[in-house]
Amino acid sequence: MNEFKSLRVMWLLNHTTFRHFEIFQLSNMGVKEIFLPKSFPFDEGNLSASVTHEFDKSLQLGASDIELLNEQDWYGEPEAAAWEVANKYFDVIFIGFFPRQMLSACLNFKGSIVIRAFGLGGDNTYSQLIRQIGGQSLQFAIARAGGRLWFGFGYEHLMQCEEDFVANRSVFMPVGLKTSNVSDQWQGNEKRIFFVCPRIGSSPYFRGIYNNFIENFKGIPYYIGGAQPIRINDPNILGFVTNQRYSEIMRQSRVMFYHSQEPNHIHYHPFEAIRAGIPLVFMAGGMLDTMGGIGLPGRCRTVAEARKKIKRILADDWVLIEKIRASQAVLLEPMKPENCEPAWRDGFVRIVAELARWRGEQAARPAVNMRKRVAVILPVGYRGGSLRGAIALAQAIHLGSRQRGEDAEVVFAHLDDPASYSDDVFSDLPVSINRRSFNWKILTAADARRAMRYAGFEGWEPASQYYQVPDDGIQQLLDCDLWLCISDRILHPVLPIKPMALMVYDYLQRYENLLVHGADMPFLSAARSAERVLVTTEFTRQDALQYAGVEPRKVSKVPMLAPEFPIQRGVLGHQGAPFFIWTTNAAPHKNHRHAAEALRIYYEELQGKWDCQVTGVNTKAMLESELPHLKAMAEVFAHSLVLQRHVKWVGELVDNQYRQLLSQARFLWHAGRIDNGTFSVIEAACLGVPSLSSDYPAMREIDAQFSLSLAWMDPDSPRNMAVQLKHMELEATGRQALLPDEAQLYAQRIDKHAGAYWQEVRACL
Repeated sequence: MNEFKSLRVMWLLNHTTFRHFEIFQLSNMGVKEIFLPKSFPFDEGNLSASVTHEFDKSLQLGASDIELLNEQDWYGEPEAAAWEVANKYFDVIFIGFFPRQMLSACLNFKGSIVIRAFGLGGDNTYSQLIRQIGGQSLQFAIARAGGRLWFGFGYEHLMQCEEDFVANRSVFMPVGLKTSNVSDQWQGNEKRIFFVCPRIGSSPYFRGIYNNFIENFKGIPYYIGGAQPIRINDPNILGFVTNQRYSEIMRQSRVMFYHSQEPNHIHYHPFEAIRAGIPLVFMAGGMLDTMGGIGLPGRCRTVAEARKKIKRILADDWVLIEKIRASQAVLLEPMKPENCEPAWRDGFVRIVAELARWRGEQAARPAVNMRKRVAVILPVGYRGGSLRGAIALAQAIHLGSRQRGEDAEVVFAHLDDPASYSDDVFSDLPVSINRRSFNWKILTAADARRAMRYAGFEGWEPASQYYQVPDDGIQQLLDCDLWLCISDRILHPVLPIKPMALMVYDYLQRYENLLVHGADMPFLSAARSAERVLVTTEFTRQDALQYAGVEPRKVSKVPMLAPEFPIQRGVLGHQGAPFFIWTTNAAPHKNHRHAAEALRIYYEELQGKWDCQVTGVNTKAMLESELPHLKAMAEVFAHSLVLQRHVKWVGELVDNQYRQLLSQARFLWHAGRIDNGTFSVIEAACLGVPSLSSDYPAMREIDAQFSLSLAWMDPDSPRNMAVQLKHMELEATGRQALLPDEAQLYAQRIDKHAGAYWQEVRACL
């Protein structure tokens, strides 16, 4: 009986009745050390949960290790240190069908994992549910766990409903009751139906059950048990009651009615009623039939039959009452601990044997450090700041993995467009980062299904008419362990053949009329289906949650990475006539018309003295553009000779030319209305040039992180913008002293934040 005494188990659930039975079974099989969680989510899925510390004293662990384990949220993402303790001391963990718990366990635990499965309503299966609510991340994690993962089904017939990838990893560990003897204390003095129906106000499913019960048993007295998070205006609904009160209701109620005809799911309370001795009237067709209910006098084929029997019971038909009570104990037979024990033992033997085999293989396998490979993907033809940001991100992952001693390989993937991506564009990309060009390949649903089958994703079905995959002419980036896309600009779902994360800098379309109605749906879907969405500002994090609808656990805020601009202070000094630089591009959010109006006021009304030189992608011919927002700007210029004389359109410059020009400027002007911020103000600070910026949340966050001491203006007020331009004309020299010093700038270099990026990427691998 002590064959498992050397094993340690983590039972990471909090359901009170399950705990009493399952810990009893484990203890009877010889397991002496069992850890249980000390917290659980306060949601509707845990209304029957509770916490106990009684098993901590049996753990032969250090006090600090036990304390660390007790502090964790085992339903979410426990700390890495907690998983280290779990892997050091424990052999098997039992978890529930909670996606976050399953994902974390599969990715972090190195022993056996048993997912307890007690059945689902309707035609739902766990195979379907894994795909629907777990997504590709959970599928990858389950595949990674391999033979160490088991689905511990509480009822044997449930395995027959599942697809092979679940059925082949199934083990029968029956649901039971620790105490299954029928009580002789039932009295039945309350001539009422006792009906259990929780969550009536918060669950449409239970609301429907309640409404049907009220309609079907109209005119018959009743009590309704079950926790009600939302109060219901029905005096017969008891809501949550203590165990003592619950037992008293069972003892005094004349009859319990159980409504369910679900073939694959059953609640505990009908068994508790039988154990309490209360006569149970139940509907045919449900799981009670498979447990011995066919032919019992309490079984009813129709609601009319159930109503008739209940009325007889309430009318003191003691012959029927005793006939039901005497016969229904058979339903407890499958729940008795002694009847469940052989299946539990057989299942546990399989689990432990497979774990021993796996550990033996691991011990015999030569130690090989498998390098992870991460693809940083530019999904569209980004240039300028977006391209520099992507290169900085690739560098951060590369550096961060080495700082942790894990030495990941990084592949930088961009569209195969030689006109946009010459070798010179990637001069800042370290030679240790491999660069590949690719094109998006579009797959039909049938092609996608075939590709996923070949990749081992049995049962995967397409949910879209088309999918896209990166075709690099080598292995479609399948040699990479993670695809990290820069932005969500993905028109069709990416084939979920590899885990995918997104780096999303902003959701401009929420604030600017950039897309036709509905055009943003593919982008939002990409974010929702990603393993993780990285953002660099709290402003964008809130947009990801509120606008894109990404689950909070998937959104991670990381520090802003600025390209490593050269730090040169006052090397050349100002030469020639004073001027300031307006960095912009043709995008609508750059606020061109207000900027033009501000310049006109600055020169015509405020006698502005300094010229303005305009630079950036596609700026050379802006005044000739047919785009509506640029035509509006051009009209302002067309009516102002002074404006035409002072503003110089220098266009897009290569980096060295731009920095040469910027170093001679008196200040930099950022006139955009809304976005994730611009790093041009950081580059200016590196050259000792102050900046005047539009005031919006992302720029405030950049200012705070990099200690820039920016001057501010209101982008919605051309007059305020003009006034602040005039102030800069008077104060620019003095504002140079407010710029961050070299030590502050170096503290924001990529290597200082690389660890944070690698931590997020590593969690997806």
